[in-house]
Amino acid sequence: MANNIKFYTDEHVHPAVIEGLRRRGIDVLSCNDANMLAASDEQHLALAIKENRVIFTQDDDFLKFHAQQVFHKGIVYAHQRTSIGQIIQGLMLISQVLNGSDMENHLEFI
Repeated sequence: MANNIKFYTDEHVHPAVIEGLRRRGIDVLSCNDANMLAASDEQHLALAIKENRVIFTQDDDFLKFHAQQVFHKGIVYAHQRTSIGQIIQGLMLISQVLNGSDMENHLEFI
């Protein structure tokens, strides 16, 4: 399956995750790259939709958007205690077995 998932990360994600994914050829836009530090969750969601990106976050507030059936291009969530290696491995797996249309309005946990 073609890898067409692009990720967007908010400020809760460790920079080592972003770097690890980029080293593996994954398209990742961080909130820092997008000049979105301190933006609201709604602003992060809007940018991810505009950029056609799946949000990866460790902020459980994004789970509420999904529960409220707010449209999104996909949300991947990992608890704060999840290791950097587990996160990278989980996101790599998602990018290998799913595509952008699979992720639309879909929630995955790592």
